[in-house]
Amino acid sequence: MAVEYREEPCRSALNKVQGMGFGWSLNPYMGCVHRCTYCYVRAYERRADRPSDDRYGASIRVKTNVADVLRRELARPSWPREEIAIGAATDPYQPVEGRYRLTRRCLEVLAAARNPFSLITRGTMIVRDVDVLRDAASRAGVHVTFSVPTLDPEVWRHTEPGTAPPRQRFRALRTLVDAGIDAGVGIAPVLPGITDKPALLEDIARAARDAGATGLWCNVLFLRAGTREHFMESLARHWPEQVARYEALYARPYLSARETAPIKAEVAALRRRLGIADRRAEKLEPPPPPEQLQLAM
Repeated sequence: MAVEYREEPCRSALNKVQGMGFGWSLNPYMGCVHRCTYCYVRAYERRADRPSDDRYGASIRVKTNVADVLRRELARPSWPREEIAIGAATDPYQPVEGRYRLTRRCLEVLAAARNPFSLITRGTMIVRDVDVLRDAASRAGVHVTFSVPTLDPEVWRHTEPGTAPPRQRFRALRTLVDAGIDAGVGIAPVLPGITDKPALLEDIARAARDAGATGLWCNVLFLRAGTREHFMESLARHWPEQVARYEALYARPYLSARETAPIKAEVAALRRRLGIADRRAEKLEPPPPPEQLQLAM
């Protein structure tokens, strides 16, 4: 698929986020060549009257000035120095990052400002930035998550057509962990009836453990309007036997806790049984804050 890259400066770098488990996000690019069939951003694109079907990912906005804008925003006296999530709407390691280096420049700004951040990616280009990540992790809290929904080659090809192979992500994870960086794995999303089998989840957990992952978690697929239509079309092509089940399961965007709890419990049990925890030989962490001594009265 031909991809158009549009150089468009931004007026703001940081986005205030509601209802996501983090307060602020940063996305140096908008649009994503990964074209994951289940991407929840497709729902936002549809609401904004932009393509959420097969055309999504064909046009990428490149925020050419994002690092400079970020530097100004972090320097404001009103900035609360809260953790920033990178990659919540677009993977920060788009292929064109090799040319523009916007994500790297943003990481350098965050390191200089000693601002904590988390980053989630399916990209392996992150290994290029190990030096910046090391610097940042020695100044503030830094956590990296590699999203690895499956190790099954067929499922990967059909659901994440523009991503790096899952095994390559584990090699990148090992590089970061060996460099002292806190890096774990998110099995997200788990696809009911397709990737939720205990043996498949254990394959990912074992690979994560072997790569030195500092943690492991999972989320189960949810389908809002915009994402639902595209995902269901893909499901009908590749797993037609699952269509009726998914139509019943996803009459609402989110599954109930009764349906998701067993999957999350299985992953939690694997994490405990396999001993997936922070086992870094070198743990890069920011220095503790200075103690405030009580003045003698």
